[in-house]
Amino acid sequence: MNFISYLKEVYCDKPKKPSAPRVRFFSTSLTENVEFFKREFDESADLSVRYVRIDDIDCAVITIGGMVDKETLTHSVVTPITQSKILGNTKKEKYEFIRDNVISASDQVQVSNFQDAFNMIMSGFAIFAMDGCDCMLAVGVQGYPFRSVSEPSTEVIQRGSREGFVEPLMVNMTLIRRRLKSTKLKFEMSRVGTVSKTSVCICYMRDKVSEDILNKVRQCIASVDLETVVESGYLMPYLEGDNDFSLFSGVGMTERPDTVCGKISEGRVAVILDGTPNVLIVPYLFTEYFQHIDDYSRHPYFATFTRWLKYMAFFLSILLPGLYVAISTFSPEILPGPIFMKIALAVGRTPFSLMTETIIIHLIYEIMREAGLRIPRPLGHAVSIVGALVIGETAVSSGLIGAPTLMVVALTAISSYVIPNLYEPISILKFVFVIVGGIFGIWGIMIVFTSVLINICSKNSYGVPFTSPISPFNMFAMRDVLVRLSWNFLSRKSIKVQDLPGSEIEK
Repeated sequence: MNFISYLKEVYCDKPKKPSAPRVRFFSTSLTENVEFFKREFDESADLSVRYVRIDDIDCAVITIGGMVDKETLTHSVVTPITQSKILGNTKKEKYEFIRDNVISASDQVQVSNFQDAFNMIMSGFAIFAMDGCDCMLAVGVQGYPFRSVSEPSTEVIQRGSREGFVEPLMVNMTLIRRRLKSTKLKFEMSRVGTVSKTSVCICYMRDKVSEDILNKVRQCIASVDLETVVESGYLMPYLEGDNDFSLFSGVGMTERPDTVCGKISEGRVAVILDGTPNVLIVPYLFTEYFQHIDDYSRHPYFATFTRWLKYMAFFLSILLPGLYVAISTFSPEILPGPIFMKIALAVGRTPFSLMTETIIIHLIYEIMREAGLRIPRPLGHAVSIVGALVIGETAVSSGLIGAPTLMVVALTAISSYVIPNLYEPISILKFVFVIVGGIFGIWGIMIVFTSVLINICSKNSYGVPFTSPISPFNMFAMRDVLVRLSWNFLSRKSIKVQDLPGSEIEK
């Protein structure tokens, strides 16, 4: 009983958000302030304190090793304050003269408490402190290494920009600002994680965004009660909501600045987290999973053709294995005679039932996929060769796996990668349909498919129906759903998310 109570406490009770730490302000004693820095960092090896003396006044420059550019620190902070003539009668006046006339760095923030100083110093700032002053100056001299801007590997395109987001937050903000040179573009900064103090930025267009959506996003980010936030996926459950049990997410993710610019121009909100190249977009609709930035660079007829291919690949990837098992087991009369004879002959030679055989191959494929993702790159060819031999040739020739089943699984696997953002729900649904089809037949598949459809239609993303504009139907918005009309028609009017019918924001 104690164990059950413990589980209820862990999984059922909402964890209490830790209280905010007490703010401690600086004293006028430099020695006392520096000692508090050292004590809080526990004499960490990367904490650097350099003492300088200006007109018989003790000063200190406090930095974190590896977070600052030493050359910039020398030319912008240390050299000016040691070689310039400091004017002023009191220590406070000398500090203000150094702040306003000596230090040449453009990024300067005055801090008055240790909490703000800790956040600054661990973000690549240098802290200048002077004895006799109860405030310090944070100078931006960031110089930590980061990956250069390059094409994202997960969203490959044929035309358009090759730039993708990187890990530093300020670089990502610049990539967006370069594309949207508008005063209506706004960035809001905050921090998440009681320990990591990770910077998070909310990006939106002031003249396009709905205040209801924006306020809800702010509340969701403020409700994050994690100690450490190192990836944007940590924020997704909070942006989704507590009562969201759907396999499909109402929060989009992208690594492309042009995609983010297009979404926020429609009234969406982008959430950028420092330290990760993945940017979150809310609200995100179901039809947007089938849209790609390449669609808007191609001819309308070919973009429409590829979009239909994506819809067809989605239904194939979730329904084909289940229908194959259900029809072959319970309704073989539906199949043409030659195909039925091939399947029956293959199943008769294998020791497993058709449902078990299909599940086994899918599990082996998922194991190989995970191995291909995690294995060191030089060993990738070895995994491909082993997989082809074990699953493709040996399993079929030995009679453990039927060739028709292998063909169905291979087609399903290829189709699931046509919409990579939907791979997670697809991988779960195909197992569900195989099991239901092997036990209940076609009627079971119809019931489960209807349940999934109801779940998608009942889902709301920030007050916007998840299936908009298909349900509720909007004829004008359908110009970019099942088909993609030319820009002559798309540019006539911009559809905002709050303008979609059935939206709670509209009401």
